[in-house]
Order: sequence, then C-alpha cells, then structure tokens
Amino acid sequence: MVDRIKHNAPVLVIGLGRFGAATAGQLDRLGREVLAIDTDAGLVQKWADRVTHAVQADARSMDTLRQIGAEDFSIGVVAVGSSIEASVLITANLVDLKVPQIWAKAISKSHGKILERIGANHVIYPEAEAGERTAHLVSGRMLDFIEFDDDFALVKLYPPKSIRGMRLGDSGVRSKFNITVVGVKSPGRPFTYATSDTVVSDHDLVIVSGASADIERFASLDP
Repeated sequence: MVDRIKHNAPVLVIGLGRFGAATAGQLDRLGREVLAIDTDAGLVQKWADRVTHAVQADARSMDTLRQIGAEDFSIGVVAVGSSIEASVLITANLVDLKVPQIWAKAISKSHGKILERIGANHVIYPEAEAGERTAHLVSGRMLDFIEFDDDFALVKLYPPKSIRGMRLGDSGVRSKFNITVVGVKSPGRPFTYATSDTVVSDHDLVIVSGASADIERFASLDP
C-alpha cells in the first residue's frame, strides 16, 4: 500500500507546534497540498495563508476527522507531542481510518513504542535526533551530519590535510579510514561526484559516507 502512494500525495498534518509547523511549511514549499489541523485558533489563523488548508479542529474526535475527510489522505503526520494521551488517541484514529502511511512524533522511547504498537509506520524523535546531530557538529569540522538506522552516516566536512593536494586514489582514504569520499564542493562551483582522480584542495568541502565511528575518527585528524 505504502509503495503505491503518489510522491505528490496531499498530506494531513495534525498539530501546528514547532515540529508540525516546520513540517507543514516545508511541504508547502515543496509544492505539496497540506491540510493542517490544530485546536489553537491563533495557530490556525497564522498558518491559514501558508498552507493549502488550515482548520481549527480536535483530531481526538473520530467524528471530526471524518468531517474534514481525513480518511481520504494517504499520508498523515501526528505532530502533537506535549500530550502523550492525545498523540496516541489521534494516531489510533488515523489507524482506524486506514490512513496508509502515518508519521508520528514521539517525546520518549516508551511513547514511540506505544505509537509503533498501535500502527504508526514511522516514529520521529525530533528532539533526540537534533541533540545527536548537534553532538557530532560541535567538533567544528563537520558542517552537516545525517545518520541512518544502521549506524551509517553521510557527512559534509572540511577535509583533513592527509587527503589534500593528491588524487583520492593515491590518498588511501578508503583503506586507511574505511570511509568513502562521495563528492566535492569547490568555492563558486557546483557539487561534483568524486572519482579516484579527484584532487581535493585546501578550500574544498567534501561529502563522505561510512560508519559513524569511522567518520568521527576521520574528522578528528589534523586540520
């Protein structure tokens, strides 16, 4: 069912706090149709002109969700986080309405487990993920850090001296550090995919992939 969802399918966003508003806003910027719901009239009014539709409603009520046509959506985002009870009830309502793909925000691991058990397809821990990402970035060399479930990461960083000024194939970056340089960004030039003949200069940024621990060691080399 999830695989057949159109890439541009409308999205139902429930909750217009920081996480929900950021999600709804970015979806709108990507050209997606969004129906945003919140019980707070002020937030609904604020977002009325920023997304396709914004409605003041209580998504804990199944009747209310049916009235706004929630069952017609293929994707629902439960961005309510301050009340675990409300989050669980709303997620359960979307499951009962057979919304195929449900993304739900969790504020703790136990909260997340409950959401998964009642049928949420994807559980997001925005505070925890932001904290983990910040911990990697504070070292100074890393500019962006994306970690996946299997401890695999994709990172943008300043390259250490040990790989500058020579072909990547000659630097031994993969055999020495167990990481792969995916691409290079030179000042004023577009991103280019790296090859064994690519030479990294002092002014370049590199995008590397590999195990998180290996990238941490690579990023901690002499600048």
